Amino acid sequence: QVQLVESGGGLVQAGGSLRLSCAASGRTFSRYFMGWFRQAPGKEREFVAGIGWSGGSTYGADSVKGRFTISRDKAKNTMYLQMNSLKPEDTAVYYCAAGGKVVRASASNEYDYWGQGSQVTVSS
Repeated sequence: QVQLVESGGGLVQAGGSLRLSCAASGRTFSRYFMGWFRQAPGKEREFVAGIGWSGGSTYGADSVKGRFTISRDKAKNTMYLQMNSLKPEDTAVYYCAAGGKVVRASASNEYDYWGQGSQVTVSS
């Protein structure tokens, strides 16, 4: 049974920073990709950033490049999303995802496992 547990969301003012964590248990993901998605009210879930678990290669959406950084700690089986220079339009529920078998997976249906979601609210 794979379990992804997220933490680190909250309320922050525009320009501030937050770090999300996603702790994975139940299996290893050495040959897969992991990622972060977000969903704002009334909008579809969108890809934010992804990482190859084994090699650590990263990729991200244009909307967050230069502001968000994805990383992972293999020893802790944990993935992170460091979010800097936050904007009100970053407000959303953020989900971590695992088990992406497609190289540089960025679509929701390319991932097998999902966290419960963590609310991030950025006030103006």
